[in-house]
Amino acid sequence: MSPDQPLVLGIETSCDETGIGIVRGTTLLADAVASSVDEHARFGGVVPEVASRAHLEAMVPTIHRACADAGIALRDVDAVAVTAGPGLAGALLVGVAAAKALALALELPIYGVNHLAAHVAVDQLQHGPLPEPTVALLVSGGHSSLLLVRDVTCDVTPLGATIDDAAGEAFDKVARVLGLPFPGGPYIDRSAADGEVVIDFPRGLSSTRDLQRHRFDFSFSGLKTAVARWVEAREATGEPVPVADVAASFQEAVVDVLTRKALDACAESGVEHLVVGGGVAANSRLREMAQERCDSAGVELRVPRPALCTDNGAMVAALGAELVSRGRVPGLLDLPADSSMPVTDVTAGVR
Repeated sequence: MSPDQPLVLGIETSCDETGIGIVRGTTLLADAVASSVDEHARFGGVVPEVASRAHLEAMVPTIHRACADAGIALRDVDAVAVTAGPGLAGALLVGVAAAKALALALELPIYGVNHLAAHVAVDQLQHGPLPEPTVALLVSGGHSSLLLVRDVTCDVTPLGATIDDAAGEAFDKVARVLGLPFPGGPYIDRSAADGEVVIDFPRGLSSTRDLQRHRFDFSFSGLKTAVARWVEAREATGEPVPVADVAASFQEAVVDVLTRKALDACAESGVEHLVVGGGVAANSRLREMAQERCDSAGVELRVPRPALCTDNGAMVAALGAELVSRGRVPGLLDLPADSSMPVTDVTAGVR
């Protein structure tokens, strides 16, 4: 194995996408994804049992596809990395079991990695080595987090997190209220492009009193409820609901809070770099407002391209490659799948 340019295969199965990524150093060779989102759409949300079975069915074909895309054989791989948590317990178990099988059969080191840290590490595949320290804003269906990242392989400190609905979850629920399909994020983004910000929806945990206790925390449950009540009141009058305007106003409230708190975290930490990741980072208005506010504050913004923001194996491989390059100790074959793995634990199963 070359310590400078390890060839790492990454496995991601924390939710509804089976992702297999292959990375050499910081170069992405393959990013194969098999999504089960269509199977969940009829339920209006992810069904854990359906997701787990979909991972079982997709795992081997997706590994083969990734190897073919990268032009490598499994025997060429130097290490295996896998999402050990957080995520859906059953879904995580499928990926961890597959990684253990590969590590055992091919006699490879295995790295069980944290899903959130992987969302930070994936930026290296597009923009090069991460500045250290950096502040990371991670926004997805399950997480809305602000992190201080001094070393993505071992030193990640949580600054704030959602105390109820994550931003992506709120997007899904508001989309349902507006009659838009699942997953809601892309549809609200598209609808908002045709609307105007004409409704002053609340900004959660932004009052002076809230900021004293929850300066860097997020809350979108109240915003979701406010949208639902506004739509109900409109429907009660018999007037049509201006879906595009509601979508634009809701979206503006979300990205306003996210970016304002992220820049506040940068200022408080004395950090001049901000990385934005997670599925909601694909939102066009979030990218636009983050860039505007970072430019005003003199903060360098790094946001991976949309395909690297959503869950994928490339991000797991990227973190795995960084762990190998920095000589971090691999995990043991009994490493666990931990659905509530804290972000302070970048790796699992190391003793």
